[in-house]
Amino acid sequence: MKVIVLGAGVIGTACAWYLAKAGHQVTVVERQDGAGLETSFANGGQISACHAEPWANPSLVGKLAKWLGRDDAPLVFRWNRWDPALWAWGLRFLANCPSGRAAVNLERTLRLALYSRQCLGALRAETGIDYDQRRLGILHVYRDPRELEHARVTARQMRDLGLAREDRDPAACVAIEPALAAVERQLAGGIFTPDDESGDAHKFTQGLAALAIAKGAEFLTGRTINGFEHQGGRLRAVATDRGRLEADAVVMALGSYSPKLAHHLGLRLPIVPAKGYSITLPVEGHAGAPTVSITDDEHKLVFSRLGERLRVAGTAEMAGWNPDLTERWRVVLEHAQRLFPDGGDYAQAEPWAGLRPVTPDSVPILGATPIANLWLATGHGTLGWTMACGTGAVIADLVSGRAPAIDMAGLGLDRF
Repeated sequence: MKVIVLGAGVIGTACAWYLAKAGHQVTVVERQDGAGLETSFANGGQISACHAEPWANPSLVGKLAKWLGRDDAPLVFRWNRWDPALWAWGLRFLANCPSGRAAVNLERTLRLALYSRQCLGALRAETGIDYDQRRLGILHVYRDPRELEHARVTARQMRDLGLAREDRDPAACVAIEPALAAVERQLAGGIFTPDDESGDAHKFTQGLAALAIAKGAEFLTGRTINGFEHQGGRLRAVATDRGRLEADAVVMALGSYSPKLAHHLGLRLPIVPAKGYSITLPVEGHAGAPTVSITDDEHKLVFSRLGERLRVAGTAEMAGWNPDLTERWRVVLEHAQRLFPDGGDYAQAEPWAGLRPVTPDSVPILGATPIANLWLATGHGTLGWTMACGTGAVIADLVSGRAPAIDMAGLGLDRF
């Protein structure tokens, strides 16, 4: 079958790999000059099933009130009365905050995340792909005892769903990551997820693209998608600025830009972009750089060691489809310096910003659409890399007419 994948981020590239492995003729269309050059370029570096708790949850409502008007808040809404899509998304987001809805969404997200982690392990064993990976777990640290108690409740829910999560007191946190010694007295405790991982998502995406090409996939980069040709409820071709591409099936993996293109087909995808920021700095000669991946839950920041570099990423800014880097990246820098004063050469920090596709329930949108041969693989929010391999495997199964290895209930567009 001739399959066109739209987008060469980590999700689209994973779809291409699994589709090519399944024997399909795969063509990937990407507007950038290579794979993994937008949202997948400088993300937080975590493969983190432990982050499956949805953004929409009961504890967030009170936090939003405290964060209003603060430019250094972990989550900032740039409300615009001329943006009805964002307001509609916001109402759906609030509807998902009650504990019952949050529990449902947690299970759905974790179901895919755990499967994806399993798929990544199999991929690594099969191909030997290298991406500065570290299989040392992820440690969440907390200063506020109330935040820690909330996290313990969520951790228990995750344990019941099959994810290993372990309570740690401040001394045990420092034993896991000695670089936390400078702030041990500030810590209330932590939660350790031993089976989660970290690494360089950009390096992974580029490496997986090369493996997909070796399987016969073609990556058409530097091309703009202009629209579709469709007839009788099916897509016949994808129109680009450099000609048309016929297809038996199309997979839309365009992240935050999926709603814009889907709109041309009469599909409304409840996805908005959340701009995230990161810095990457050299660590050579700095003894205070962490080696275990850390999540600072108070400030919603993640720290991942990538070889001789430290990646620090986080915050979310709801400000439309503007990917421009602003001075907000300095919030990431300042918080990083407080937690790891000798974490690296902060004077050489390289800032970056990217748009993450967020659904109102924090669950991605996978699978079929009302258009018979169009499949969705989008809306992964901050967990794109965490869910990439599982998403690729699921899409390859669906396109091939096979039942996926996991239950797909609640993961599709039909839930909206």
